[in-house]
Amino acid sequence: MTVVEQAAVDNTLDYIDQASFLGLRALGRGPLAQYIWVYEHPIDMAGLRRFHRNLGHGLLGRRIERSVLPFGRHHWVACTSPADLEIAGSERPRDEVTDWVDEQIRHPIDPEWGPAWRLAVQPLTGGGAAVTLIASHTICDGLAFSMAVADAARGVTRDLGYPPPNSRTRRRALLADGREVLRAIPDVARAAAAAVRLAGTNRDDLSSSAARSAPLATFRGSEPVTVPAVAVFIDDVAWDARAQALGGTSNSLFAGIAARIGQFMGRVDDQGWVKLSFPVSERTEGDTRGNALTAMTLTVDPRRVSDSLTDVRAEIKRSLAALADTRNELLAPLPLTPLIPKRLARSLEGLALGSGSPIGCSNLGPLDPAANRPDGTDADYVWVRQMESRITPDILDRLGGSLFVASGRVHGTVFLTVSGWEVGKPNSKERLATHIRPALEDFGLTGTIE
Repeated sequence: MTVVEQAAVDNTLDYIDQASFLGLRALGRGPLAQYIWVYEHPIDMAGLRRFHRNLGHGLLGRRIERSVLPFGRHHWVACTSPADLEIAGSERPRDEVTDWVDEQIRHPIDPEWGPAWRLAVQPLTGGGAAVTLIASHTICDGLAFSMAVADAARGVTRDLGYPPPNSRTRRRALLADGREVLRAIPDVARAAAAAVRLAGTNRDDLSSSAARSAPLATFRGSEPVTVPAVAVFIDDVAWDARAQALGGTSNSLFAGIAARIGQFMGRVDDQGWVKLSFPVSERTEGDTRGNALTAMTLTVDPRRVSDSLTDVRAEIKRSLAALADTRNELLAPLPLTPLIPKRLARSLEGLALGSGSPIGCSNLGPLDPAANRPDGTDADYVWVRQMESRITPDILDRLGGSLFVASGRVHGTVFLTVSGWEVGKPNSKERLATHIRPALEDFGLTGTIE
């Protein structure tokens, strides 16, 4: 095992992480990041237990401790739990893996009370096993999640220097948090001015977001559902060849396929175009933020993407070039986060999603090969997805449905994970697959659908 000592860090949550936590508490639900590995050969349980122990000593090994002030900044504290991985008591057939994976989403995950993450194993009939790791998106974005997985698989642990929970006396906490509030006053003043400007330029979006938001009682109403989700595995040589033939890159091919799936699901505007929302990582060496990212939005004509990716590629370049200005506009109001009441936070959900019917996209790109080796050996299949916990049909309908597409590359394979909900339709994995297959066929690609 390799232990990486890290210089003492400020354990105060970044504003974007506190905003993520505020949203979780205001809505009563939040996104979860999930890794899934399928072994069709015997699994090394001793290696998997080492992996589990190592996960608790890195970016996953923490939880949130609230400020003693209602408008203060929260803090990270050390937390290596859960104590052990969870192993199912009976075997299940290989064709029930995705059902088991969906069931795992329903187990409680909480970045404040814990566990903030959990690792579970399902033995398979005839040998092999499925393994899943689930974590609150508040403690790690996609890149941080993959880094934590690769580190743990390689035996690398990190001492982040966080204090244990409840290590401050109330008097010390009041003094320290009060000083932080005073230091933040100039930032809050600038953030308030930025929020006024943002509201002025997004008046229509604010109105539509309020209309799509629901009172708290609704979130405690109907039974939660797991949004249908499937994974697709495509040979990476065929993937790269198709991207090159269409004048694009791996990223633009991913965007094109997401756009086409969105078209088949009716997530288009009046002109037939789709809106793709991409996170853009800002993570640097030694970065301990949970969510070190900003975002960009692409507007794409899905009717043309399977003929040529040059327009998509150009739109990605344009959006990245403009990111400096849009980033400042999006992040400037964040110092107001500790002051936002829950009722207002709920009303801003629609604004955070964006106007129209956006398609969430996350391309992790090439993964560290170690990310496919939780027990020390290569899994036969691996995929990563983002899922929403404790969401109900009425919420999904109010938000206009959903579509989220993620991708990554490892072990000679490109995986696509697609989760989606259509308003007023019989939502199922089988129906979702009927949108994915023709989208791939339009690009001359075939894949194995899990």
